[in-house]
Formats: sequence, C-alpha cells, structure tokens
Amino acid sequence: MLQLSDWTLGQWLEHWAEVTPDKEYIVYSDRNLRWTWKEFNQRVDDIANGLVAIGVTRNSHVGIWAANVPDWLTLLYACAKIGAVYITVNTSYKQAELEYICQNSDMDTLCIIDGERDSDFVEMTYTMLPELKTCERGHLKSQKYPYMKHVIYLGPEKHRGMYNSSEILLLGQNTDNKEFKRLRSLVNCHDVVNMQYTSGTTGFPKGVMLTHYNIANNGFLTGEHMKFTAADKLCVCVPLFHCFGVVLATMNCLTHGCTEVMVERFNPLVVLASIHKERCTAVYGVPTMFIAELNHPMFNMFNLESLRTGIMAGSLCPIELVKEVEKKMFLRVTSVYGLTEASPGMTHSRIDEPLEVRATTVGRDFEFTEVKVLDPETGEECPIDVQGEMCNRGYNTMKGYYKNPEATAEVIDKNGFLHSGDLGYKDKDGNYHITGRIKDMIIRGGENIYPREIEEFLYQMPEIKDVQVAGVPSKKYGEAVGAFVILRDGAKLEESDIKDFCKGKIAHYKIPKYIFFIDEFPMTGSGKIQKFKLKELSLTLCEKKGIEII
Repeated sequence: MLQLSDWTLGQWLEHWAEVTPDKEYIVYSDRNLRWTWKEFNQRVDDIANGLVAIGVTRNSHVGIWAANVPDWLTLLYACAKIGAVYITVNTSYKQAELEYICQNSDMDTLCIIDGERDSDFVEMTYTMLPELKTCERGHLKSQKYPYMKHVIYLGPEKHRGMYNSSEILLLGQNTDNKEFKRLRSLVNCHDVVNMQYTSGTTGFPKGVMLTHYNIANNGFLTGEHMKFTAADKLCVCVPLFHCFGVVLATMNCLTHGCTEVMVERFNPLVVLASIHKERCTAVYGVPTMFIAELNHPMFNMFNLESLRTGIMAGSLCPIELVKEVEKKMFLRVTSVYGLTEASPGMTHSRIDEPLEVRATTVGRDFEFTEVKVLDPETGEECPIDVQGEMCNRGYNTMKGYYKNPEATAEVIDKNGFLHSGDLGYKDKDGNYHITGRIKDMIIRGGENIYPREIEEFLYQMPEIKDVQVAGVPSKKYGEAVGAFVILRDGAKLEESDIKDFCKGKIAHYKIPKYIFFIDEFPMTGSGKIQKFKLKELSLTLCEKKGIEII
C-alpha cells in the first residue's frame, strides 16, 4: 500500500548505500564514469564535510550554475545532509539574471562551471564579484552582495578567489567531521532543501521553497506510476536545474534505488548511444528532444529495445509524436502535468493505461493530493467537462515564495489550494485535459517565459513607444516568443535591430523569434490589452508576409 515517507534525501541515499552498496547509481556512459551507491554516498559526505569546513552550515544558501556535470548531484545531497538550501540557476541566464537570483536569494555560496554556449560563467562571476580577484578565499566581502562568501569552481582548474571542487573534497577528507555529523542530525524532512526560481504573476522570478518531503515523495509517486524498481536505468538528459530533472528524474531514482545514466548536455546522439550501451529502461524529455532523437540520421544504428517507459512533458505533446515514439523507441509514454510550486507533479498518466489516455490527457491526480478544477470567477468546483483553473492541495504544495508572503498568498488560497493559472477540465473517467492558461506565461519547449520581463527589457530601446510580448504557436517548441512593437513617431527599426539588442543580454530562449510592427493593440472596452488576440494576429501577419510558422 502506498504511503508518504518522512525520510530526508540524505536518509534515502544512506539507505541504498547500505542495502545495495555495490550497485551503480550514477553513470556517465560517454566518459565511463561510474559511482556505486556506496562510493557516491562517501563522496557526498566528503564534499559536505568540506563545505562545512569553509563555513557552509544549516540554512546556508548554496547556488549551482552548471549543466548536468558529475558533482551537480554530489552537491545537492551534500547540502541536503547539512541542512543547506540548494538553489538551482538556469544555465541560459545572462549577467542581469544571474545577479538578480544571487541577490534575491541571499546566496552565500555559488558553484559554477566554465560556461555554456556563448556565456563565460567565470568572467560573469568576476563581473558580479570583482572583489574575488583581490580577496583571500573564504574572506569575500561584497558591498552589493553582502551574503556572498564563497565561489566554488567545479573542476581541477584554479581561479583567483575561488575554491575548486578538488580542494573541497580534499578538505572534507582531512577535516574532523564532528560538526558535519551534528548538522546532519538536525535535518528534518520538512526543511527547505531546494529553491528553484520561476516567473509568477508579477513577471519577476521568485524563489520556490521546496522541502525534502515535497520532492522526495513527488519523485517516489512518479516512479510508482511507471512501475519503477531498483532494476531500472533512467537516461537523464533533461537539465537538472529544472524540476523535470531534479525531481521527476533524480528523486524517482533516489526513492527506488535505480541507476541514473546522465547526459551532461542534451545531445540526441549521446542520448541514443547511452540508451544502447547501458541498456536503459526509461528516458525523459520534452517533445523537441524526442523529435531530435527520432530524426537523427544515426537513429537506426542503435538498439533501443531495452526501453519500457518514460515521460514526455514540458509542453503540449502532439498525439502523433507520442505514437511514433511508442512504435520506434519501444516505450510506453506517460505525461506529468504540474508546476514548480507543486514540486512539480499534480497529475500523471499511468503506464498501464491505454494509449489514447496517455496521448490525449495528463492523467489523474497524484495520490495524497486533491486536484480540483475551480471556476476562476466564483471559486466553485467546475462540473465534469467544464473548463476552469487547475488547482492542487496536498503534500506537494511548496512552502512558499522566498521572502515574498504577498505573492505566496496570491497563489495559495485560504483553503490551502495552489492556483496554477492554467485552464483545464476533468473528464468522466477522472483524467485531466489542459486547455490553456489564464496568465500570459509563454512555455517554449519546457522553458517558462514571462512576457513582462521581456517587455521591460525592450522598453530600453529609445525607438520603441510600446511593446507587448505574447506566445506565437510553434510546431517545434509549442510556443515561440512574439514581440508586437509600436514605434515612436519618425523612428525606424528593423527586426534584426531588436534581435541584436537582445543577444548576449537576455537568455537566448527569451529573444523574440517573431517581431511585428503594428499601429495599435487589440483592446477591451475598458482599455485592457487582449493578449490572446495578439496570438491570433501573429498568425494573420505571418500568413500575409509569407512567413512559415516553425
């Protein structure tokens, strides 16, 4: 019989290190790096002890700005064992976004890699914290970031003012662990262990506080819906800084004792090769990832018959794609619906349900939760097949937004229901269908984008009189960013001018794919802009210009 667990992440890890010490837990097939549960648990303890030695302690805020590198998970569990809060930073963030997160979260330790794409994380960190170049390690004093004390580079290279991960590991192996053991004894399952930043109704990122209890149980139930056991091997190619990776993947494996076959950065060839070599039984991804895998020219060279299940989520999943994946990749696709604030799963289609259910719905609610479709106007529960707002109450509801009780109160009502802002309905069989969003959030291939943030950025261009950003339908990503621009009298701008203005200043996925110069916005009688009509307008304008929506 299913039940919720009050184990912490550290307790789960230590359980498997004792029960199946020699079984592989973390595998990087492309470099043949393999850690058993026992080896990994020891590495976590050493890193945790090293962190304690430099001053990281209970309730410290430790940021991770990295792809799925080997020590991403080591640091997660090290923080979990000493009661520190692990803050995930999107690897697409640029300078302003990094600085906002570090300041808003009161981050005291930042862990980084070299960088991603055209972003040099080391140089961006020095730009944010120039004092690093002149201060002694562990003695950082920043006027702008008073909480920040340490920067740790994940790798053997040395950078002025920063520790590297090898030094932290060595320090932990050669330091008395009395304080580490004391801190570990204080950790409770209801402590905040992970803080993920998401855009909300105000358009500015907010820190979602998630506990051990939230994410471990959500991961456990996710695995139960797909009949996971310790014999499973999950290919993890989704980014760990998203709840898709750190909860639905990692917490699933942690609570079922199975193997995580890691992919550092999504590459369809590496995914296919990892599944083939390691005989993976499951794989996750947003629709665009599965499309890239299916269409890779070397697809037929790999044996994928070991696969049996997986999750396709992050944006609307085309029915034909689900059918093609099931046929060619030999797995039964399931779909999870939720949001970061719900840890993240609210509903999940089960592996043993018919294809029609798994391909056209987001399944039933998670056990030990209440999912209701509420009328946005009256707050009353909607009848079967009647659209309303998707709401959730249960163990998976976040502890709240960090330092933002007002925003927390806006999304969690007096009855304890978390309001998603998404529209959907429940059918007669108890399955949910997502139909749209009340709020204006754009979801591009699993990335949440809030229009106001981009609008305020574009307002910095002196030629722009007014601008509205809305989602444009996209075959590849579900939605793409569209900017609708009204120029000042006499001003001239080309689409390329706006895109060039954005490059290197905001994350690449936030840069408008489509730019439309218009004279006025569609308005209501009371003067409110109708964003849903902008989406309709984009299709008309693309058709007139002969632009193909991709």
